[in-house]
Amino acid sequence: MSEIFEELRTALYSVWHRRWLALAVAWGVCLLGWLVVAMIPNSYEAKARIYVDVDDVLSEQLGIAGDGREEIRRVRQTLASAVNLEKVIKSTRLGENITERSALETEIKNLDEKVTVTSEQDNLFEITATVGKGDLSDAENAVLARDVVQKLIDILRDEHVAGSRAQVSGAVTQIDEQLEERKRELEAAEQRRLTFEAQYPDLIGGSSTLVTRLQQARTEARGIEADLAAAESALAAINGQLAGTPRTIDTPGTGGPRSALAGAQAQLAELRSRGLTDEHPDVVATTRQVQILTRQVAAQGPNAGGGTPNPAYTSLISIRADRQASVESLQSRRAAIQSDIAALMGSQAAEPEVAAEANRISRDYEVLQQNYEKLLQDREELRTRGEVEDNTSQFKFQLTDPPVVPQGPAAPNRPLLLLGVLFVGLASGAGAAYALSQLRSTFATPKKLERALDLPVIGSISMTVSDAASELRAKRFKQFAGATAGLFGVFVILLGIEFVSVGAVA
Repeated sequence: MSEIFEELRTALYSVWHRRWLALAVAWGVCLLGWLVVAMIPNSYEAKARIYVDVDDVLSEQLGIAGDGREEIRRVRQTLASAVNLEKVIKSTRLGENITERSALETEIKNLDEKVTVTSEQDNLFEITATVGKGDLSDAENAVLARDVVQKLIDILRDEHVAGSRAQVSGAVTQIDEQLEERKRELEAAEQRRLTFEAQYPDLIGGSSTLVTRLQQARTEARGIEADLAAAESALAAINGQLAGTPRTIDTPGTGGPRSALAGAQAQLAELRSRGLTDEHPDVVATTRQVQILTRQVAAQGPNAGGGTPNPAYTSLISIRADRQASVESLQSRRAAIQSDIAALMGSQAAEPEVAAEANRISRDYEVLQQNYEKLLQDREELRTRGEVEDNTSQFKFQLTDPPVVPQGPAAPNRPLLLLGVLFVGLASGAGAAYALSQLRSTFATPKKLERALDLPVIGSISMTVSDAASELRAKRFKQFAGATAGLFGVFVILLGIEFVSVGAVA
């Protein structure tokens, strides 16, 4: 510890012994540093906070709403792109006196480092721009920083309001081109299908359609068989009814057994209606008469002549004719279906290569048709979306903190830089004095001499200063103190100038 203290005393003595050299170096470094700090242009920072509402009830109800948050994220990430920064430069004073592309690219690179877009929430983000051009005044730099942020806001709005419409229009144009190409392919496929179907009409739709048609024909044949069986059964029933139905009807007063039987049956019914029993002589006689006439009518048969035409028999004849026609029609249909089934089975087994070609043509046509219809639907949805966005913007912008002209520079921190230069100057002076002392073969203390020579030091002689020398030392000390105070005074003056200049901008 004593050695460290001794070295510190030695260093302080060396610096103090050469204090004028240290002060001169400090003045030189400070003046040079303060000049450099004065030449650094002030940079002004402008900010703006934007809230974007992406909820669009109308578009959501129509089912055509895009992913608004994704769109906002995309534009926020590309807002500081080279294309947008070039627009900012050309529309502000940053683009003055730029005639070459290389100079423009350099300015774009510099502006990219000074523009930031940060997200505070999903729908709230902040745009910050820092501008400090040496050829502009502080007031002009402050206004330019505000203009840069405002231009970025305008670009952001254009990207979403006008840019979204342009995007929809471009997408519709691209789909139109795809539709034209699909239309040509679909027409060519349809022409191939028509040519194939004209050559092989049984294979219309491909072999899968052929199988389907065969299954349908067999199903129809089974239905016709069932209908034919039902029609034949109904025809047999009507023939049975005709066999038991007389052609004519004998009525009372017209003569003949049938007429007499009808009269006897009417008389018997009249007697029973009067309450006479079966044992009554009149009832017994009439009953016997009915039995005798019934046997006579049965002996004559149902088609025996005489009497009036039977309406029931005539109606049954008409019904039988209709049912016979139905049976004949079903038989004809059954024959036709059986012929179709035989033809389809022959086509299915005759040329498998042709059937495969039919499958391919049919499949290609169906795929092209589905793609064409899907593109048509997509185009209509995009057009509807574009119309909705023309009438009601999908995004609503709100400037929560609009950009304003900054009242003070954001950089550099001149007071801190001035203070730093002062410390660097003092340290440089002290370092120069100490370095010079190390080059000289002098010893500040006896112990240092003893360590250097490795010999014992018997003693040291103090320096005796006369009165004139003391006065001279005091005078020089005052001069040194004044020069040092002058250095600090210049520092204070520079700080005052800095604060005054900042207040003047405001």
